[in-house]
Amino acid sequence: MVPEEGGASEARQEPEIIRAQLDRILTSAEFLAPERGRRFLQYIVEETLDGRGEQLKASTIAQAVFGRDASFDAQNDPVVRIEAGRIRRALERYYLVCGSSDPIEITIPKGGYAPHFSNGDDRSNVEVAAAPNHENKQPPPGHQQGQPGHERGQPGHERPMRYRDLLLPIGIPALFGAVAVLALIRPLESYLSPSETPAPATSTSKTRIVVEPFVALGGTARGADLAKGLADQLIEKLMKVNSLVVLAPGRSGAETVGSLFNLQGSTLVEGTVLHLHVRLINGADGTVVWANQYDRDLRDQAILDVEDDIAAQITREISTNRKLNSASPPP
Repeated sequence: MVPEEGGASEARQEPEIIRAQLDRILTSAEFLAPERGRRFLQYIVEETLDGRGEQLKASTIAQAVFGRDASFDAQNDPVVRIEAGRIRRALERYYLVCGSSDPIEITIPKGGYAPHFSNGDDRSNVEVAAAPNHENKQPPPGHQQGQPGHERGQPGHERPMRYRDLLLPIGIPALFGAVAVLALIRPLESYLSPSETPAPATSTSKTRIVVEPFVALGGTARGADLAKGLADQLIEKLMKVNSLVVLAPGRSGAETVGSLFNLQGSTLVEGTVLHLHVRLINGADGTVVWANQYDRDLRDQAILDVEDDIAAQITREISTNRKLNSASPPP
């Protein structure tokens, strides 16, 4: 792992491998980030690979990626911090959904903007390098190379007993004995234990929810950012509800088992006031089972805090909705 201040200076991966991983993420349909968020990620990765990770400040990123001028003030304009949080969540979702087997993991630790590049093979490489040490036996005290009677293979030289020399004669009979005992226990267990019907898979009894991209009304960039951030926050929080399964947008109801609902919403920013309308639709018959409106004054509030508060409230209301819990699966 690479410290936040040092960027990728200590990364053992070649820049070409990291750039290939970056391309894999940016071209994946599971990396849910807007175009400017993708520019943000590409910029900080390239800057770090070029040895300028320590110079990744909010002011430099705002001017290079978001078109801000030299008078940019991070306290009054949190665009860089908001986008960094959004990309952190998008990367976490990507590696959770489809990137678990990728050779390189790219993360953005909180408190900075320099990315980390980690290799999943680091631990296995250490173990392989340490394995030959088990064979390097030290000679007994007083032994000197060339001393008569102590050369390998000469009479009188006794090879020291090793642990693996005892493993075969003791371990194999013990293994067969354990198998024989299990063979006797299993039939008795089937007679003594009452027959039970296997419980259905947990996933089939859970309610499926598709969080569709929210619609930004009014055509403002701020409204579009809020719509994207609210949908991302809802995906993250709904995934933590045990009775729900969150599906990627565009997933067909015919591909799922159990109840299927679509969560839709629209945002409108008028001055400093956010108006949000959210509705939950039954995928079986198209009926609206729940809907609500949320209004927030954005003055003197961080956008991430507003998104987090509204998403938490929606998650609570959906998870406790009786119509949602009692809905029957689609035919």
